[in-house]
Amino acid sequence: MTRVSGESTAAGEAGEPAGSRAVIRPSSPGRTVAAADRGALRIADRVVAKIAARAAREALDVLPPDAGPPHATVIVHHEVARVRVSLELDYPSDIGGQCAAVRHQVVQRVEALAGMEVPEVAVQVERLHSAQTRGAAQGRTQ
Repeated sequence: MTRVSGESTAAGEAGEPAGSRAVIRPSSPGRTVAAADRGALRIADRVVAKIAARAAREALDVLPPDAGPPHATVIVHHEVARVRVSLELDYPSDIGGQCAAVRHQVVQRVEALAGMEVPEVAVQVERLHSAQTRGAAQGRTQ
């Protein structure tokens, strides 16, 4: 803001003598402002975690019917996100292949949507759902 004095006004602002007022001059057309002068954008860790969890879900073809959705936790430091994804998988299946697909998708989506570098994605398989035990009766068998 540029202050211009000497312009006459009927009453001055609080603490200013009469006859002076603040005038905001617009930026000159064609003038570019450096990014650091425009402000900053900060994406909350929980938003990045939601992006990562959604990406993990997208990477998995099919979730077991009784499985919970993938959950992600994120630590962001200087535009670098370290991600941990917890999920449940069907068994038997290619567990290593599914974990690799989740890592790849999480890296791609977080970089594209949040603009952050993702050097590390830890995938934690919380539970394996067996197709054989899914059809069996729940409870004790004798």
